[in-house]
Amino acid sequence: MAEPIIDLSHINVTFKQGKETVHAVKDVTLSIEKGDIYGIVGYSGAGKSTLVRTINLLQLPTDGSVTINGEVFFKDHALQISNKELQQKRRNIGMIFQHFNLLNETSVIENVLFALKHSDLDDEAQEKKAYELLELVGLKDKADFYPVQLSGGEQQRVSIARALANDPEILISDEATSALDPQNTNQILDLLKKLNDELNLTIVLITHEMDAVKRVANKIAVMEYGQIIERGPLQEVFLQPKEELTRQFVGGSLAAIDTLKSFNLEHLESDEELFQLVYNGNNVTKSIIIELYKQVGVEASMLYGNIEILAGNPVGTLFIVVKGADDKREDAVKFLQDNNVTVTKIDDRRIWNE
Repeated sequence: MAEPIIDLSHINVTFKQGKETVHAVKDVTLSIEKGDIYGIVGYSGAGKSTLVRTINLLQLPTDGSVTINGEVFFKDHALQISNKELQQKRRNIGMIFQHFNLLNETSVIENVLFALKHSDLDDEAQEKKAYELLELVGLKDKADFYPVQLSGGEQQRVSIARALANDPEILISDEATSALDPQNTNQILDLLKKLNDELNLTIVLITHEMDAVKRVANKIAVMEYGQIIERGPLQEVFLQPKEELTRQFVGGSLAAIDTLKSFNLEHLESDEELFQLVYNGNNVTKSIIIELYKQVGVEASMLYGNIEILAGNPVGTLFIVVKGADDKREDAVKFLQDNNVTVTKIDDRRIWNE
């Protein structure tokens, strides 16, 4: 495993609210590798934004350590670098927000130039770079417009261009699509994916919208009450969620559970087993169940199936009951695994004791 570009270790953040102590983040450890689009999802108040603001230390942890690109920024309850160094290091971490935070009285190009005023570039080089950034986000032709003349999606593109002004390696997107309609949301997410691909930009995507994570993220963490309750590769977490909150977010698994309950499968026969199959794009169009019958000779009843597009790739999930002798069921599992299908035997309790 490569050294993480972001390494948060045992992060705690507490606030005093009158006489009470609010634990906004509780003992969170999170590693993000260079080039990741890491989605952090949870309902409002879960602690997502507070946690992510510790990355650039806009929020100082109460406890824990923050290491960026191998350099310790915070440890033992204190900054490990000077305030001046911190200001410089923050230039390597861009941020975009839900409400754009543009300067409404200045033009689009001037908004981008504002982020370059502390750079080492001369005026001509700054202007050249600002136009290049606007071209990168598809707004070079609107350089002289004012924010009020732009759509919400276009305003967010300006804020992205501004966030990229100092060539950051990390971009934090804090609910950046929450104020946009679905079409603009998808366009902004696709732009973030493009920047990830072309600039090898590491993106931390804070959202309460699972569809946003599904579209572009490769990894995901689910937060509840200040803690990460589930994490892992997008496909693994999305298709095989372990926690109730995660199943609420992914939606499709809730539908699967409700459907399975309707089949009254609480008491399978001794020669029957319930399996979840997960298969990638290469297998989505194959007749897996027909081949299973032909090659192994077991009966397989399909109870629920779905295909999701995760980070641009089709991934299928299928729940089946396999009926046959013990050795035949074992052969069926091996056949599926040999065909790059992930097979999980479903413990009754996981389904029926919800």
